[in-house]
Amino acid sequence: MAGEARVPFVGLTGGIAAGKSEALRALEQAGAATLSSDAVVHELLTSGDVRDALVERFGDEVAPGGEVDRSAVAEVVFADPDKRKWLEGLLWPRVGERIVEWREGLERQDPRPRAAVVEVPLLFESGMEAVFDRTIAVVADEEVRNERAGARGHMGVESRTSRQLSQDEKAQRADIVVRNDGTLEDLRRALSSALATMEP
Repeated sequence: MAGEARVPFVGLTGGIAAGKSEALRALEQAGAATLSSDAVVHELLTSGDVRDALVERFGDEVAPGGEVDRSAVAEVVFADPDKRKWLEGLLWPRVGERIVEWREGLERQDPRPRAAVVEVPLLFESGMEAVFDRTIAVVADEEVRNERAGARGHMGVESRTSRQLSQDEKAQRADIVVRNDGTLEDLRRALSSALATMEP
């Protein structure tokens, strides 16, 4: 029976400042259940076992007063690929477990959501695309992205994308590409149409 089909499981990614967070909100408004992997990471960094592992590896300065300082951790790991790899090895399996638990809970909801969408900035870089039924990449013109990044006090997007695939590469690898150069209403319409293509 169609009613027994699993909720479509969707990975959302995109270029820096292309509007992934806006897209996640728009998908929620369109009837999808949504989760941000960044929010899961922030939550994990407040947990005791992750904090203890970080202090053991990097020293007390990453958790002054017993609380993890995210910017101190970022400073340590982004300059050193081995340390970054270690941190990803610590966090990504835990993020994966949280996502699985979240998704299983949705299957029991009544009514069930139109889709289960997880925002993963490094979706393809981390190899996580394999766990999703479909993937969506949000893209925007370079000029628009630089403007948005500037409005948030960030430098141009290129200086922050060395670890990430280019926006074009993400678009080529995604199942669905949604442009976010227009209005919020345009974005909502495009994402609602994308959800409609996934419904059983």
